Amino acid sequence: MQSLASGRFALSLNRGSSSLKFALFETEGNTRRLGGQFSRLGGPDPIFEADGHGAEPLALAGPAGVLEFLFNWIARQTDATAISAIGHRIVHGGARYRRHCLVDDALLTELERIAAYAPEHLPAEIEMMRSCRQRFPALPQVACFDTAFHSDMPLVARLLPLPRRFFDQGVQRYGFHGLSYSFLLKELQNLAGEQLANGRLILAHLGSGASLAAVHNGQSVDTTMGFTPASGIPMGTRSGDLDPGLMRYLAQAEGMDGTTFDRMVNHQSGLLGLSETSSDVRDLLAAEASDPRARDALSLFCYRIVQNIGAFSATLGGLDALVFSGGIGENSPAIRERVCDGLAFLGIELDGDLNQAGAPVISRPTSRVPVRIIATNEEAVIAAAIVTLLQQKDTMP
Repeated sequence: MQSLASGRFALSLNRGSSSLKFALFETEGNTRRLGGQFSRLGGPDPIFEADGHGAEPLALAGPAGVLEFLFNWIARQTDATAISAIGHRIVHGGARYRRHCLVDDALLTELERIAAYAPEHLPAEIEMMRSCRQRFPALPQVACFDTAFHSDMPLVARLLPLPRRFFDQGVQRYGFHGLSYSFLLKELQNLAGEQLANGRLILAHLGSGASLAAVHNGQSVDTTMGFTPASGIPMGTRSGDLDPGLMRYLAQAEGMDGTTFDRMVNHQSGLLGLSETSSDVRDLLAAEASDPRARDALSLFCYRIVQNIGAFSATLGGLDALVFSGGIGENSPAIRERVCDGLAFLGIELDGDLNQAGAPVISRPTSRVPVRIIATNEEAVIAAAIVTLLQQKDTMP
């Protein structure tokens, strides 16, 4: 096994269904050195953009072509041979993998077995890990699971009300966005102290994919996403929770099969489906004054967020802090305001000026519950996991 001391950098890869975010971190101090992303992967016109590098259209041949371009680009910026390991965000580890771990054949085999748990994510992530192993066979790879943060949720929060045999087969509520929640929890401790970070928290990761997590004593208590990332609150193109009877109804009424239903709830629903125009909150806010469909989509989005914050506050027995994060949570004052307006019963008082400015704390001093904005950083969590796991490996006899 390669020693951590043999390299100065950890490379974090965050593979989406059609994107790849990357960041290079110094292993000493977990300081970000550079980063960027590929978008529109799998399409005819992929785009690359990075620190000091404007958007550039590319012609890439699959994961191998992406890696070839990425490492050539890194080599032009710094010493690519000093990379000690590569870490991957893996959306789902199933029932067997509940902690970050080194990538090996057994892990890849299990992820391929459960690929149907997250067909929008796992196949692309598996392909990226295999490509990295093929190109760099001596370089350690680390798998960082979005589900790991929620692995200690109480049993009652993990159960689905289905015949028990399905739970024994791994059909349960797992939760997602765990890398983001791990970062937010640690950053809250740095910003506000250990006492608040160990309190009753609701973390709101609001982006194209969106979820909420109830956290107490640093542990996930419940979360809105369940068996797959399509569940929970409405999202950009995902429906969130639905009446299961809809599948039978649509099969009878429209001849819809499982594959078509899955495509609908993952790619044609949520804000896009309701508005019939856009999955982007910014577009809908601009259009809502003249388009009732945009207004309805935003209203349902905020309504479900408020509804779940209320439910989680009951689960926690109160609320000590609310944190907004993700692309929408960090950058949309209007959505934050509408959500907080529905939470006055919890004693939340928003400061309009601070909210418009995107200040770190956007609640008034008189608010019983402080409301914060924290920019998330999943890649930093991956880099930290790389260092931890390699140090553990180096100290093993």
